[in-house]
Amino acid sequence: MKLESFKGWRTFAEEKSIPLWQVVLDYEMHQKGRSAEEIWARLAQVYAVMRDAVESGLREPRQTFSGLVRDTGKKLLTPPIQVVSPEFSLLLAYATAAKETNACMGRVVAAPTAGASGILPGIYVFLEKHHSIPLQTIYEAMLIGAGVALIIEQKASIAGAVGGCQAETGTAAAMGAAGIVYALGGDIDQVFEAVALTIMNMLGLICDPVAGLVELPCVKRNGSAVVIAAAAAQMALAGDTAIIPVDEMVIAMGEVGAAMDTRFKETALGGTAATPTARAIAQKIYPDLKTLRHEDPAE
Repeated sequence: MKLESFKGWRTFAEEKSIPLWQVVLDYEMHQKGRSAEEIWARLAQVYAVMRDAVESGLREPRQTFSGLVRDTGKKLLTPPIQVVSPEFSLLLAYATAAKETNACMGRVVAAPTAGASGILPGIYVFLEKHHSIPLQTIYEAMLIGAGVALIIEQKASIAGAVGGCQAETGTAAAMGAAGIVYALGGDIDQVFEAVALTIMNMLGLICDPVAGLVELPCVKRNGSAVVIAAAAAQMALAGDTAIIPVDEMVIAMGEVGAAMDTRFKETALGGTAATPTARAIAQKIYPDLKTLRHEDPAE
């Protein structure tokens, strides 16, 4: 089947009496002309890169020339004051460490983009290490995440330059929330509710990279995105619902992205990137850059 809507995905899976991940696996086999064995092997390879991005990010120095990335992951491993549970701090540490690996030109998986490359590694590694989820289940969760992204890409966007940060970190968080629910035994309804809840709570998030670098606020947002994904998964598994169907939330996401001002779509002309401190940072990094002016459309 063509993965064009969550309703269609559910209907097809239920009619064929197959799990959600099987629908995506069959889609991949048909689209790419690969065998199931080749796809499982590829998923294992991708997850190995994800895990290494987390582990190397926590093991090696993670500071960029700009100074905007400064070992956030390591700091979260042993925070001097514990606000949330130690396990929750680790989830944050895993996600930010993987994203810092990207900022420091390490090897990552664009899932669905490099700007959001810490979210799924953080979630999957956390599931493996702290919930003892088998690798096969992780791979199945990855397929479900791919199905989520395919639908969002068609109905909205997964690119910050098109739909803002809601399109990048929002999509990754929705993919991750679906994976959490699936891995912990949730049913189709709960998987899709987690996606809807995630999108609902990330709707309208702009893309405003300081100095045009995928560093700040990107690393911090990878951390906050896993929090939203985990919260959405917890609500869904508890039996809560988004009320608004997931397909309608994806359409709303696309409408918000289309209406978003171009200053908030990866141009570094608005939001965080347009603050005086951010402009000073940009000027320091790029001395020949003309001073950016935050223009008020009402003027």
